[in-house]
Amino acid sequence: VQLQASGGGLVQAGGSLRLSCAASGLTFDDYPIGWFRQAPGKEREFIVVLYRNGEITYSGDSMKGRFIISRDNAKKTVYLQMSSLKPEDTGVYYCAASSVGKWSYWGQGTLVTVSS
Repeated sequence: VQLQASGGGLVQAGGSLRLSCAASGLTFDDYPIGWFRQAPGKEREFIVVLYRNGEITYSGDSMKGRFIISRDNAKKTVYLQMSSLKPEDTGVYYCAASSVGKWSYWGQGTLVTVSS
């Protein structure tokens, strides 16, 4: 099983980025896929998860209006569209697939840097 996160980069505050998480080695649409991030000097935190039935759960309201998760099962890819980015959104973003109630598979992370 492999998850490949990509799409990070340097963006100015207020800008947008779309992250991608491409999966291989698993029946993609059987798994909830989530996004996490780790800011410099902080622990990794949960952002959002997209379940098999289409239900979406965000960690909180602060991201709900700015971050949109979607998936393309045919491409085995989950996207995280991020807008109105803030410097505090800077960090390494990871995608993960959940199996038997835990985050079993992780991508390698993609760095997002938001400049003020």
